[in-house]
This record gives sequence, C-alpha cells and structure tokens, in this order.
Amino acid sequence: MEKEKLNPALVYVLAIIGLLCCCFGGLGFILAGAAYFIAHTQINKVADNPDAYDLDSAKAMKTAKIVALVILIINILYLAWSIYSIQAMGGWDVYMEKITEIIEEAQRNQG
Repeated sequence: MEKEKLNPALVYVLAIIGLLCCCFGGLGFILAGAAYFIAHTQINKVADNPDAYDLDSAKAMKTAKIVALVILIINILYLAWSIYSIQAMGGWDVYMEKITEIIEEAQRNQG
C-alpha cells in the first residue's frame, strides 16, 4: 500500500508571497494566515491517520507550517506598527497629506 505524500509547495508559495506583501502595511498576513491554516489542516490529517501518510512529507509540511507562522507573525507585527504610525501622525488624512507633500517635494527636486 502506497502512502499519501503531502506537498508543502503551496504553503511555501503563499507564505513567501505573504512575506513580499508585508511591504504593503502588513497585508501579507492574509496569505501567510492561509498558508498556516493549510499546513495545520494537513498536519492534523496526518495526526489522525499516521499510517496513511509518508512521514518525510509530513516533516516537510511541519517545516512549511513553521515558515508560515514566522511570516504570519512578521506581518501582524508590521500591520500593528503601520496602524500605530498612522494613528500617531494624527490619522489617515494627515498621513495622506504628508505622503502628498513628500511626493511633490521629490517631483520639484527632480525637475
């Protein structure tokens, strides 16, 4: 009887894209959270029926789960920092005005 193999590739892809999306105010927590959920679900299936799954692929999925968790934590921390920074500046409107000023200043310096 051949044992089912788990494929952690999807978990890794979602987690890495989530890490890249961290630059957008921590919004990568959505993809990293999905990656963690998928890995957690797969590992629970192995725990329920360990004889039906290949143990090497289960270890690989556990590693992918850890990677997804680390990236999820990074994204949540960055999201919290982004929200705090916007609030500390005086809110979204003040933040956007400041960004507009920076862009206009950069355009004046280029031309």
